[in-house]
Amino acid sequence: MQRYGSIIGVKEDQIAEYKRLHAAVWPAVLAMIRECGIRNYSIYLRRLPDGQHYLFSYFEYVGDDFAADAAKMAADPTTQDWWAVCKPCQEPLPDRAEGEWWAAADEVFHCD
Repeated sequence: MQRYGSIIGVKEDQIAEYKRLHAAVWPAVLAMIRECGIRNYSIYLRRLPDGQHYLFSYFEYVGDDFAADAAKMAADPTTQDWWAVCKPCQEPLPDRAEGEWWAAADEVFHCD
């Protein structure tokens, strides 16, 4: 099992919409997440002193080939539609790696 964390900004005027969307995630999107080996998936919201709002996501990957499963998820038409309704709420970090939407975060500590 591999743990993943990532960060993205969220537009202040879109926080309510983002919460509304995630209060009722489409069942086919949830099924694809599970089909692609993702478990224990959470997204957290935080407002920093600079006034910017950020989302932090955490999930555990239990599959054998994350790149292949991520590509499978990205190719799924329903997932693409879901991302299309979520993306207007988000503000990617300016220093994210090329090709990233959510910026990867490095794990520095873990305790079971």
